Amino acid sequence: MGDAYSAIGGLFEYLNQDCGYEQWSQYLIEKVSAPTGARGIDIGCGNGYFTRAFYKRGNPMTGVDVSARMLSRAQELALAEGVRAEFLLGDITKLKIAGEKFDFAISVNDCFNYIPPQNLARAFKNAAKILKRGAVFIFDISTEYKLKNVLGNNLFADDGEDFTYIWYNRLFSDRVEMEITLFSRGDDGKYTRADEKHIQYIHTEASVSAALKAAGFISSVEGHLGKSKKERINFICKKL
Repeated sequence: MGDAYSAIGGLFEYLNQDCGYEQWSQYLIEKVSAPTGARGIDIGCGNGYFTRAFYKRGNPMTGVDVSARMLSRAQELALAEGVRAEFLLGDITKLKIAGEKFDFAISVNDCFNYIPPQNLARAFKNAAKILKRGAVFIFDISTEYKLKNVLGNNLFADDGEDFTYIWYNRLFSDRVEMEITLFSRGDDGKYTRADEKHIQYIHTEASVSAALKAAGFISSVEGHLGKSKKERINFICKKL
């Protein structure tokens, strides 16, 4: 069983194309409200859609992810679109980046659900260390309701032209464990099987807010794209 995104990392952006990337990126750009030239970091950048979106509107960007496969695809897409962003392999719970600090940070689409509760405070402290005073930090989490009632103990599948995946979830008291099997077709027409495992942890709004305060952030919350908080909560933070 491979690590998270070892198999689907190269397909992540394609598999999530129905999430409304364009609207989502414009929401983030509006909330960050960074001037042209302000340096940003995309923590858990995946295949780099939001990294590219900020770069195109005039912000030098660095994308960070724990998945080498994710970053490989991010670099391919950036090159194809003329985006000269920097991509680094790294884990926010251990992250250290030398040099000038960043003007803002984003981290969206469940990145912090992958961090165990006991490591959450450390992750926020590391984020604070690489940001300038007054920097905006926006991230989201999938809610307890979503993990327990939408994802937990559920089965998902998709049968595409060049791939098929089966995604089975098991709910525990503090997390959802996800097992994904991907069958992908090669140039020779044959399919290759790959298996990987994900774990997403349940975080409450109160526990996240407390950890942010301890790390030196003030924060407010709202739902996805400023709407309902039922399945996703956005934390809009500023470093003190």
